[in-house]
Amino acid sequence: MNIIKYPAREEWSQIVERPHLDVSELNETVAAVLADVRRRGDDAVKGYELKFDHVDLQSLCVTEEEMQEAEYLVSEELKEAIRLAHHNIKVFHEAQQFKSKKVETMPGVTCWQKSSPIEKVGLYIPGGTAPLFSTVLMLATPAKIAGCGEIVLCTPPNREGKVNPAILVAAKVAGVSKIFKVGGVQAIGAMAYGTESVPKVYKIFGPGNQYVMAAKQQVSLHDVAIDMPAGPSEVCVIADESADVEFVAADLLSQAEHGIDSQVLLITTSEQVLLDVQAEVNRQLELLPRKEMAEKALENSRMVLVHDKQEAIDLSNAYAPEHLIIQTTDYQKLAEKVVNAGSVFLGKYACESAGDYASGTNHTLPTHGYATTYSGVNLDSYCRKITFQHLTEEGVQGIGHAVELMAEAEQLDAHKNAMTVRLSKLTR
Repeated sequence: MNIIKYPAREEWSQIVERPHLDVSELNETVAAVLADVRRRGDDAVKGYELKFDHVDLQSLCVTEEEMQEAEYLVSEELKEAIRLAHHNIKVFHEAQQFKSKKVETMPGVTCWQKSSPIEKVGLYIPGGTAPLFSTVLMLATPAKIAGCGEIVLCTPPNREGKVNPAILVAAKVAGVSKIFKVGGVQAIGAMAYGTESVPKVYKIFGPGNQYVMAAKQQVSLHDVAIDMPAGPSEVCVIADESADVEFVAADLLSQAEHGIDSQVLLITTSEQVLLDVQAEVNRQLELLPRKEMAEKALENSRMVLVHDKQEAIDLSNAYAPEHLIIQTTDYQKLAEKVVNAGSVFLGKYACESAGDYASGTNHTLPTHGYATTYSGVNLDSYCRKITFQHLTEEGVQGIGHAVELMAEAEQLDAHKNAMTVRLSKLTR
C-alpha cells in the first residue's frame, strides 16, 4: 500500500482517485453482444454461454429438480445461516415501508402519494471468482417485501450447466420467481430486451464485473432502469490510536480480496497505527488463499496519515466510500459528520463482513464516488411514488388565479385556459 503523510488539501483529489481502466474497447464489445441478444434472443444467449462460460445449454431455465437437488447439496448449517441472514435483512427492510399521508396544502387542495411496486425486476448475481449467494438475499428480500410481481434472477452456470446450489437455496428462501442460467453481458441484455425464455423486466439490480457494469449502463440509456452506476468495490477505514490493528488489517484485506481492481483506504491520526497496520496487513496477506488478487488491489490502495479527526472525516467525505469503517474512541461523534458514504460501520466490532452478510443492512452500494449522489439499494429502490391531488371548488378559487398568471407568464395559453374555464363556470 502507498503511504502518504500529512497531505495538503490540494493533494486530496489524487488520493481519492480510483483506478482507471480504458473502457473504449470494452464498450464496443458490450454493445455488440447486447445488439446480438436483442436480435437473436435465446440463440444468442446460448452462444455466448458457450463462448464465455464454456457450457452448452439446452435450456436456460433452472428446473424444479435442480432446486430440490440444491437443498441436498447445501449443508444444514449453511442453510441455517442463510435463514438467519434473510430474517435480519427482512426485518430491516420491512421497517422502511412507506406510510402515505394526505396533506391539505390550502383549503380545498389535497395532495398525497402512493407507493407502488415495480411490477417486474431483474436480479444479476455474479458467479465467477465468488458465487455471491448473499446478494440474492440482499436483492430479492426487499423486492418481495415491496410486492414486485415478477422477480427474475440471472446467474452464470458452471461448465456442467449447474448453478451454485447456495444461490438456489438463497433464491428459494427469498422468494425468487424465475431463475436462469445466464451470466455476463448476455444476462443483462436478456433481462433488458426479453428473449423466448427470459422475461423483459423494468429495472435491473446487482453487481458484476466491468463488462456487466458497462452493459447495465448501456441498456439504461433507452431500455430499462438500473439500481445505480457502480464500479469495483472499496472500503475506507478511519482509525485513531485506540484502534485494534489486527481488526483494521483484516477489514482492509476483506475488501482487497474482492478483485484486482478493488481499492482500500486507511486514514489515521496515529503514525504508529499506520506502521503497525502495514505490518499486520503483510502478515495476514500471506495466509489468504486469494493472496495474489488482494496484492494487486493493494497496489491501488493508500494509507494516509492526517493531523486530526476532523481532517480524517473531511478526507473520507471527499472519497465518498462504498463502505466506511470508523474505529475510533469517539466513533458516534464522527458518525454525525459523515456526509458521503454507502454504508457505515461503527466501533471495533462492526466489520464490513457483518453488513455484507447478516446484520440486515443492504450490501448493494454505490461505488466509485457515487455515494455523493446515490443511496444503496433499499425498499424504495423497488417502488415508485405516484402523486395524487384533489381540488374542490374552494381549492380552484384558492389557487386558480395564481395558476393563470404563471401559465400566462410562461406563454402556455392552453395551460391557462384549463384553469380559466373552471373559474368561469364557478362564477356563472
